[in-house]
Amino acid sequence: MRAARLHEYTHDMGEALTVEEVDRPTIETADGVLVEVEGAGWCQTDNHIVEGMWTEYAPQELPMILGHENAGVVAETGEDVTLVEEGDPVICHPVQTCGICRPCRLGEDMYCENGAFNGLTVDGGFAEFLLTNERAVIPLPEGVDPADIAPHADAGITAYHAAKKAVDELSPGDAVVAIGIGGLGHIGVQCLDAMSAADVIAVDVKDEALELADSLGATHTVNPTEEALPDAVDALTDGVGARQVLDFVGRDETTAYAPEIVAPGGDHHVIGYGGHIHEPCQALVNGEFSFKGTLVGRYAELQELVALVDRGLVDLHADRYELGEINTVAERLEAGEIEGRAVITP
Repeated sequence: MRAARLHEYTHDMGEALTVEEVDRPTIETADGVLVEVEGAGWCQTDNHIVEGMWTEYAPQELPMILGHENAGVVAETGEDVTLVEEGDPVICHPVQTCGICRPCRLGEDMYCENGAFNGLTVDGGFAEFLLTNERAVIPLPEGVDPADIAPHADAGITAYHAAKKAVDELSPGDAVVAIGIGGLGHIGVQCLDAMSAADVIAVDVKDEALELADSLGATHTVNPTEEALPDAVDALTDGVGARQVLDFVGRDETTAYAPEIVAPGGDHHVIGYGGHIHEPCQALVNGEFSFKGTLVGRYAELQELVALVDRGLVDLHADRYELGEINTVAERLEAGEIEGRAVITP
């Protein structure tokens, strides 16, 4: 089968992956599921994997097939699989979990002690076929195109997971700030709008991104190159601040907003990454606010997101590319030239 593999870490996205012929994976466990990939989303995390940023956090053996946002049609199943059968359209949670360790028993899929992460620790979906397991696949509702929904396997569930945590702390009339209305942020705005009665303040340096946020349910939009974000949030919240902040950018300049825009007792959720947090401890004590990280989400949350998509409450903006264009996608994303999501169609 054709697959796009990472052979060595590099900062040159034009040479990121090599498209080549490799052996089709075979099912070796009773719970195995082989999926013929119809869509695999390219994510900013893929760029970071190519750069070697994840080597300190996840074991990787190169060469490796990248791609952790995957959906397609079941091609084959192990002998004990009952959830799906050949021909079923599915979306694949990026983590293959064991189901028996304590985190799994508690429903904390992302903390599985024996988990395998597609495209990060094991081969992923930038290929014609993906090997996963029964615990990772979710059957899709009738009429949902796997290629259309594929990026929700990570981008969607990550945005949803962050929004769900934030919504638990929001009351009607509160304000929530979404920073960065790109591939994740445009999903996050829709989740916040669908799940809460809070005012959603969308923040981006691109006017077209703010126009998109406005069309997707944002209450207010702010371009921080045209007005100071702390002043704008202060004016929109009568000096109270935002009860919750969802930072889909995660750069030094966006995390630095926290002491000035988060309401006392609120949270600044770090979803995008690549930057740092440089705040004196006194700032956190004075505002009694918290920085919270977000790592993908639970299997059940992907089910919930699929339900929102099926009800027309969350719409994904994505463009499709062929497998041979994969390094072009990497370059364009690195340059900030892709609005929404990019889907590879092997």
